[in-house]
Amino acid sequence: MAATKPQRLSGRHRRGFSRSSGSGEPGGPGEPDGAAPPKGSDEAESEAGRRVTYGEVIAIPEFRALWYAQGLSLLGDQFAQVALAVLVYNRTQSALATAAVYALTYLPPILGGPLLAGLADRYARRAVMIWCDVMRAVLVALMAVPGMPFWALCGLVFCVVLLGAPFSAARAALLPEVLEDDRYVAGSALQNMTNQAVQMLGFAAGGAVIAGIGPYRALALDAATFLASALFLISGVRRRPGAARDASGGESMLATAVAGARLVFGERRLRTLVLFAWLCGFYILPEGIAVPYAATLAADPAKLPMVTGLLMAAMPAGTVLGAFWFGRFVQPATRLRVMGWLAMLTCAPLIVCALRPSLWVVLGLWVLSGVGGAYQLAANAAFVQSVPAERRGQAFGLVQSGLLAVQGLGILVGGFAAQQLGPELVVALAGVAGLATAAVLTVLWAEPRAEAVPRVRSGSTT
Repeated sequence: MAATKPQRLSGRHRRGFSRSSGSGEPGGPGEPDGAAPPKGSDEAESEAGRRVTYGEVIAIPEFRALWYAQGLSLLGDQFAQVALAVLVYNRTQSALATAAVYALTYLPPILGGPLLAGLADRYARRAVMIWCDVMRAVLVALMAVPGMPFWALCGLVFCVVLLGAPFSAARAALLPEVLEDDRYVAGSALQNMTNQAVQMLGFAAGGAVIAGIGPYRALALDAATFLASALFLISGVRRRPGAARDASGGESMLATAVAGARLVFGERRLRTLVLFAWLCGFYILPEGIAVPYAATLAADPAKLPMVTGLLMAAMPAGTVLGAFWFGRFVQPATRLRVMGWLAMLTCAPLIVCALRPSLWVVLGLWVLSGVGGAYQLAANAAFVQSVPAERRGQAFGLVQSGLLAVQGLGILVGGFAAQQLGPELVVALAGVAGLATAAVLTVLWAEPRAEAVPRVRSGSTT
């Protein structure tokens, strides 16, 4: 249902982003690409080492509009996900049908995301976001009509999620135009915390909301949040021209997608950053088998829902803590240096699950894994620096489609393996595989950073 589900290399998630913008790339503090620093060296150096506060970011009107729209829409999506699951199960009494509808939240972006994400470069990003919100509001409102046939419900879900691909790509590409320099890292951290906090709130309150107002009204509420998001964008985000209106010319969407893939995967540094983002396929796996894992920890079957909820909230809680710490206390110049270590931290604690520790130890391990996920902010900032503004939407669309694919595949493989080996061992094996992969990526990332961004922007590939 929600296009915001993955945490982008975003979040899951750029023009004017200086080389000192939170990724620690050399090239002169505050120096725009290809230009001499506009300020004195002392002033520029001071800005490069200064951490931007969350208050400074929230004070920017355009960011506030994007932030409010994101939080409101995501909360509505959380309620709608629960409502849809309840609605489908009540009507079909089929676990398979319920799972099939849930699978539809992964399939459309994987299939259509790489193509539709190019719309965020071809047209004005603000307009793309507004139209996607309006169309999704209409589609979700149709889902809220009582008696909608099951096949029609599936088709509407598919279309709603498909429209999330260009919306997310446009939003991810627009954010660095709104937040320049280290403000982007602070804004990304704040959005990441918002995502996780809203998801935890949605998990906690979704059932109560559905019980109180029913699934159809919950879907109508989600439709209203899309309209509210569009109003925030209309009133709070200024108009900008399409980034690649002239560059794309008569280029087809397929040709645009191919060009984006060449850009992202044709350069070793960008490939490494993308693989860092896709590492989440390993450490997201425990959430996908939280129910069978909870069954091994809950002595009383009546406590199974509570234990499951605690497990599912553990990693998001750690992510909130990690994003706050990383954005507020880690110096901009050191963020890329610790990226590899934090990536390994996301996976290493999971290995301890092989010892079958108690519930509270497991919760601590999963929270610690979530804290390590702050490395995604550094990977995101470095990716932003390297991708030309006119290709940002397409590049982010490709990465986000991959994020959904690895998350869905990881959960699918984990569920199958848990039936054979048990959930504790499967989580530990995911930790081992993820730790080894993160270590390899850290070694690949060791190329001197001074060469990275200039080479990518010049079009050279290796």
